Amino acid sequence: MLHGRAGLRPDGTAFTFTDYTRDQAGVSESLTWSQLARRTMNVAREIRRHGSVGDRAVILAPQGVEYILAFLGAMQAGLIAVPLPLPHPGAGHERADSVLTDTEPAVVLTTSAAAADVGDFVGTAPLDTAPALVEIDSLHLDAEGGPVPELTELPNVAYLQYSSGSTRLPTGVMISHRNLQVNFEQVMGHFFGGASTDATFVSWLPFYHDMGLVLGVCAPILSGIPGVLTSPTAFLERPARWVRALAENPGAFSAAPNFAFDLAARKTADRDLDGLDLGGVRGIINGAERVESATLDRFADRFAHFNFRSHMLRPSYGLAEATVFVTAGTWSDSGEAVHFDPDELGAGRVRPSAAGKGVALVKYRVLQDPSLRIVDDETLRECPPDVVGEIWVHGDNVADGYWGKPAGEQDCFGATLVDPSPGTPAGLWLRTGDLGFVHRGELFIVGRIKDLLIIRGRNHYPEDIEATVQEVSRGRVAAIAVPVDGAERLVTIIEVKTPADGDEAAQRRLGEIKSEVTAAISNAHGLSVEDLVLVPAGTIPTTTSGKIRRAACVEQYRRDGFPRVDAAAGASS
Repeated sequence: MLHGRAGLRPDGTAFTFTDYTRDQAGVSESLTWSQLARRTMNVAREIRRHGSVGDRAVILAPQGVEYILAFLGAMQAGLIAVPLPLPHPGAGHERADSVLTDTEPAVVLTTSAAAADVGDFVGTAPLDTAPALVEIDSLHLDAEGGPVPELTELPNVAYLQYSSGSTRLPTGVMISHRNLQVNFEQVMGHFFGGASTDATFVSWLPFYHDMGLVLGVCAPILSGIPGVLTSPTAFLERPARWVRALAENPGAFSAAPNFAFDLAARKTADRDLDGLDLGGVRGIINGAERVESATLDRFADRFAHFNFRSHMLRPSYGLAEATVFVTAGTWSDSGEAVHFDPDELGAGRVRPSAAGKGVALVKYRVLQDPSLRIVDDETLRECPPDVVGEIWVHGDNVADGYWGKPAGEQDCFGATLVDPSPGTPAGLWLRTGDLGFVHRGELFIVGRIKDLLIIRGRNHYPEDIEATVQEVSRGRVAAIAVPVDGAERLVTIIEVKTPADGDEAAQRRLGEIKSEVTAAISNAHGLSVEDLVLVPAGTIPTTTSGKIRRAACVEQYRRDGFPRVDAAAGASS
């Protein structure tokens, strides 16, 4: 696809990446299709000097055009690409260490600026054979001609997408070329009606995350739609950069986790969008973590006077084991959330509540491609409508399994339905580990099986409790269960703005937050809170995509590892 586009539109822009590290106004670099194709070939030639078809090429580089060239060059050379986050000096490297051990790479691709740190890190990794280290930006990227790598037998696997590790050590999902092509067609069919139109992919998501890789790198090549990109750091430093990019690029189509929508709505001032219009936005996927209806409302309301319309918001559901996309919905001005009785949901049953009461859940379409079913995880039979069960997925976008894992650790792949209903596709199914139900023909997602809280014999979904608390705190929240005197008790960890020393008003506000949260949880969920832990922003452990690592929160809480800012705000509730 890349070389075909280079032949048809050599001077058309493929990617534009804006770097804000050197200049707060941004320094942009664009690549045409012909430049991208030529540089990819030159990277591939260098990689083939260090590895053979089917070997692994790990990418440890800053977000930028070099990362894209490393990814494409690895596949062009016939190696299996392994996109990873750049290790930060002084930070824990357990995740990257485990991936290096798992993949035993022949080559590690980086940049000259990061080479020293990456070399030190790789040098201490427990590997039998040290991989070659290649600095992408030090190569003669625009050299003409040269021998073309002979690829008589391409590996079936295009790249390994390592999971974010929210409930376990990261595992590498084997994404095939067919998985990628099929899932791209499913995405385009759902969001674009199957046609490539005048549009722009706008993304700041990290290239090592499934949504960032597919939307930011793969989709522009497969569709011919240009990608306008920056880094996660650029977004976090100034969320208005993302909103401005949505307004400045024609037919902008983008994606972000739920927290980013709240952050952009809070941190973007009207002057940031002076003279700009969001009326041309094609759509914004909200995915990677559970979508909250209140967040969608806040984002749509915040930018309504810049001509943003709520139907542009596209709540979506997917996972790396299905490449990235499973299904999506469309938000609307009339409100798409449906409210359900939390006690009934905890018992595995579905009973709608009056508007504004109970748990608000976002609805998604039940698609035919990929197909999904709600399944009883004990009987392996389909659940009837209005019964909570595990979400199972079937389609050619579903990967074959995890890299190098024994059969006992591949249980989520290759599942078989017992007595499937008429019209159910034949073949094996993916067990997602997510709980949901179908109500009036639409899908609703309630949470992860492994994160389910069982308190006093009743099931509670942590996402529901966290959503209740966020209405008070407006920050990131983790709801966990910890054992106290032989029974599970609810603990909530809440990120807040750290008060300055001597700021008595701010300290009083912390006490008010505790009181309001305690009352809100009691009223909405009938629960008392064993402890409310107020911590500085950025303290709660999360995955690379922003999902809360609740198991890590439990361990950190049990060893009293959270830096509390509420010591003067009264005793725990």
